[in-house]
Amino acid sequence: MTFVGVEGRRVRISVPTRFMRDWIESQYAERLVSLWTLEASSVEGVDVFVTGDEAEDNDALPAASPAALRETEAQNNISAPLDPRFTFENFIVGKPNELAFAAARRVAEAETAPYNPLFLYSGVGLGKTHLMHAIAWHIRQTRPEKRAVYLSAEKFMYQFIRALRFRDTVAFKEQFRSVDVLMIDDVQFIAGKDSTQEEFFHTFNALVDQNRQIVISADKSPNDLEGMEERMKSRLGWGLVADIHPTTYELRYGILQAKADELKIDIPPKILEFLAHKITSNVRELEGALNRIVAYANLVGRPITLETTQDVLHDVLRANDRKVTIEEIQKRVAEHFNIRLSEMYSSRRARAVARPRQIAMYLAKQLTARSLPEIGRKFGGRDHTTVMHAVRKVEELKATDNGFSEDVELLRRMLEV
Repeated sequence: MTFVGVEGRRVRISVPTRFMRDWIESQYAERLVSLWTLEASSVEGVDVFVTGDEAEDNDALPAASPAALRETEAQNNISAPLDPRFTFENFIVGKPNELAFAAARRVAEAETAPYNPLFLYSGVGLGKTHLMHAIAWHIRQTRPEKRAVYLSAEKFMYQFIRALRFRDTVAFKEQFRSVDVLMIDDVQFIAGKDSTQEEFFHTFNALVDQNRQIVISADKSPNDLEGMEERMKSRLGWGLVADIHPTTYELRYGILQAKADELKIDIPPKILEFLAHKITSNVRELEGALNRIVAYANLVGRPITLETTQDVLHDVLRANDRKVTIEEIQKRVAEHFNIRLSEMYSSRRARAVARPRQIAMYLAKQLTARSLPEIGRKFGGRDHTTVMHAVRKVEELKATDNGFSEDVELLRRMLEV
């Protein structure tokens, strides 16, 4: 996308194709507006148009030819970037994740597929993505001739839709069915998306028939994936299904110690013990808490003590003590406003639905330790900027509308009991 300028109260952005314009308008319009209003409150909307066609006569633009699409796709690496921190060496192993780690290591080292597929599942921030990146890194370093591709299920769907849009799925099929190891993260994203599931099903079968390795991750076991076809659930459970359990105290302490060593910071053991006992939600939050403490000590120039730790992490510690889940919040808010629970994930923007959804997002931010992206995903895959907009809107309404404020506070008290 290219920023063109601001006309009146509307931002103008250009893109090179009609497909990109249509995709952005259908998927990201709300997010773009939220981002722009954070930067400039006067902005009321975002207009996306095709480069060189500002008269909006976009139907006159020629579609890319199948040959051009093949050439473009051949030049682009479909694999997502790998995080250099996510290697086997940097993965702390404990009882909750030892099976998943051993299976991932075996897949990375094996000449032929030992389990097909390897299906990893767990809650957020427990190491699924780390293990998938580690597999890819190991293969690239030890057997660079093999083609290991890692990407999210969302990107797989986007690539498929793009191929359909240009009326040529041949290049798409050739790309994905010629890899040696295919790793798809967050496969629950394609639940309910029938066309994408159909193509993924055929890709899956083609790779298995060639004895190519497939690694899948999700937030639930194959049988618990709602909106997934039965035949797809059956295929996903064919190989080895490995659950990564919530962390234990010993594992959390080991992770913190390894992180402190990596940062080359001497942190008192009692601080590590305190964090390992108090922050139990997930590894990501645990490491984030340690980063905050270290940053505070470096910037302010104070020693890391139990008192400063409690002060710096007061919001995280309070959220971990509450144990309120986003699902509980969604259910209670839906009941209070007499709307269906499914409206919390829907794309409807009617005020009778959108306002309760914003309140639920606000309460999720206030009462849980979940990050903004994690909250967004729980509300139908929305972006973190949408959650930010919801929080800001609820705070504004609380300040100006006593009845609204009483509603929100009543819900908060009910959830905190």
